[in-house]
Amino acid sequence: MQDRNMRKKRREEDYIASGMIRFNSYRKGHDIAFTLMFILFAFLCLLPLIFVFIISLSSDASIRAVGYSFFPVEWTGTAYQYLWRLRQTVGRAVFNSLFVTIVGTVLSVFLISTMGYVLSRKHFVLRRFYTVLIFIPMLFSGGLLSTYVVNTQMLGLKNTYLALILPLACSSFYIIVMRSFFDVMVPQEVIESGQIDGASHIRIFFSLALPLSKPALATIGLFQSFAYWNDWYQARLYLDSGAKSLFPLQYILMNIENNIKLLATNDSFASAFSGISIPGESIRMAIVVITVLPIMLAYPFFQRYFTSGLIVGAIKG
Repeated sequence: MQDRNMRKKRREEDYIASGMIRFNSYRKGHDIAFTLMFILFAFLCLLPLIFVFIISLSSDASIRAVGYSFFPVEWTGTAYQYLWRLRQTVGRAVFNSLFVTIVGTVLSVFLISTMGYVLSRKHFVLRRFYTVLIFIPMLFSGGLLSTYVVNTQMLGLKNTYLALILPLACSSFYIIVMRSFFDVMVPQEVIESGQIDGASHIRIFFSLALPLSKPALATIGLFQSFAYWNDWYQARLYLDSGAKSLFPLQYILMNIENNIKLLATNDSFASAFSGISIPGESIRMAIVVITVLPIMLAYPFFQRYFTSGLIVGAIKG
C-alpha cells in the first residue's frame, strides 16, 4: 500500500514537472518572433541618435532646404571641424568632466551607502533622528543664496573642483533608497553571522553588505554619473572667468550652442577660426553626439549589475 502511494505521488510530481516544462517552453517560431521584436525595439531606441548624427553631418544649406532629414542634400563635417579647432579648450573640458564624474560618483556612492547602512541598523540609537533630518531636505530647500554663501564664504569652494563635486555628492532620496534596500534585501542573518565571527561593523559593511548591494549601488552610481556628466549649473555658480581651466564640458558646449559668434569674436579663439565658416544648426547636433557617447559607453558597465538575485544562496537554511 505504501509503495502504491509513493508511485502515485511520483507520477503526480512527474506530471506537474512536465506541465511546467511545457508551460515555460516556447516554440522555435515564438523565439524568432520575440528576437525580431527586441531587435526592432533596440533599433527604435537607437534611431533618434542616428538621426541626430546624420543632422550633425548635414550642411546648413541642406537643413534650410529640406529641414531635418535622414537624406540631406549636402554632407559636411564642418561642425566637427569647428569643434576640432577648439580641441584644446574642449579637450580640457572633457578631462574636467571625466575627473569630476569619476571622483564625484565614487564619493557619492560611498557617502550614500555608508549613511544608508547606518540608518538601516535597528539598534542605532539616533536612527529615527537622522532619518527625519535627512528627510527634511527632500521637502524644503535651504535656498540658493544661503547655499552659495555657505559654499563660497564658509567652505571656500569657489573656483575649485570641490565646488563641482560636493554640492551633488549626497542625495537624501538616494540615502532613503539605500536604507530601504539594506533593510529589505540584506538579510539580518548575514549581518549576525559576521558579528558572531567577531567582525566589526566596518568589516561587515565592506565584506558582506556591499557585495550584496551591487544592484542598488550600480543604479545610484549610474544616475549620479549622469548628474555629474550633464551638470553645468555648478560651474555657472561657483566658477568665474579666472577659472577657465576648470570649466566642465557641458558648460563649454552650452556656451557654444547659445552663442557661437561669441567664440568667433573672442581674441583667444580668433586664430582658430580663420578660413572656415561657423556652423549653426549642425553644431548643435554635434554637441548632442559628443555629450551622449560617453554615457552610452558607460551604461553597459552598470547594466550587468541591474539584475537582482545576488543574495540568492547567501543564507543556507
